[in-house]
Amino acid sequence: MESFPFGEETSVFKTSGNGKIFALAALGSEPLTVSLKCDPEEGRALREEFPLWITPGYHLNKKHWITIVLEGDVPSELVEQLLRDSHALVRPRVPGPPPQ
Repeated sequence: MESFPFGEETSVFKTSGNGKIFALAALGSEPLTVSLKCDPEEGRALREEFPLWITPGYHLNKKHWITIVLEGDVPSELVEQLLRDSHALVRPRVPGPPPQ
């Protein structure tokens, strides 16, 4: 679900169920960027692979968030996968069957 708690220039996406943030888009920025929650080791590797286009999360926990320049050289398929991964990191856990 999308909301604008920081003003109309920042689109915030939260999971349904627990309302945790998994993505922020800086709508007023040029170029357009999105910040996503990311596994710390994966985030480090991505920043090394795309140093101009993926940086530590802007105004966020630098260990757990990355900011991606959407008009850069990061493949759109990778951005889409990182968005799904970000959502998976914060979505409510569905309890499984009890151990037997």
